[in-house]
Amino acid sequence: MYRRVPAPASSQHQTKFGQFENKRSTKTKAMQAARDLNWTPMRELSSGGGVELEAPGGYPFQLKEGDRSSNNGDPVRKVTLASTSLEKSMLFWKDTLGMQEAKSATTSAKCLTFGPGQAQLELYQIDSPVDHSKAFGRIAFSIPRQSLPDIQCTVKERWGEAAILTPLVALDTPGKATVEVVILADPDGHEICFVGDEAFRELSQVDPAAEKLLQEAMEADKSKEWFSKKGIPKPTA
Repeated sequence: MYRRVPAPASSQHQTKFGQFENKRSTKTKAMQAARDLNWTPMRELSSGGGVELEAPGGYPFQLKEGDRSSNNGDPVRKVTLASTSLEKSMLFWKDTLGMQEAKSATTSAKCLTFGPGQAQLELYQIDSPVDHSKAFGRIAFSIPRQSLPDIQCTVKERWGEAAILTPLVALDTPGKATVEVVILADPDGHEICFVGDEAFRELSQVDPAAEKLLQEAMEADKSKEWFSKKGIPKPTA
């Protein structure tokens, strides 16, 4: 079941919400980690079980128990963006980007997805302009690399140069895959990054030695001396 996360009080801000459904063990670990960090605010959800946390910047995230098998094992269920015009937003996300409309629980929102088993994008109607100076971020999708030029061309043709924030570009990572991306803006200025899936998956491989390498780099950067002079303990990864 998909459920909209309540908007913060200042709804004119760019609202982004995350909803996650995890098996009990995963949710319990996340909740325990939040409690260990004295994370506040954290409140119990009145329906469906689970808790709602507030991330830095005021974004609420819900942790709920559920079956991840219906979502290809992906714990992310839905992300919500504010929209000042659902009609314009649907023209962009559905008609231009090709997302499919899904069932929504309210007339003040539209739900979209790129296909079965994919996380949903919810566009939620607000009555005042989205204020990106108060909250900002970027939503990203990985797609076949050969589709990137077509997306850029289509958006430019229908929405103009202003909708192309970063034209198709290759981002080199020394010793790793070169990832190609194009960054767009929807009618409310929400940034959308489309990244070539093949290189992205290669670049996203977990390095089992990553934590060790990070700690070694932190030890070698002489920041420990700076923290010592300030009389505060140096954070660890």
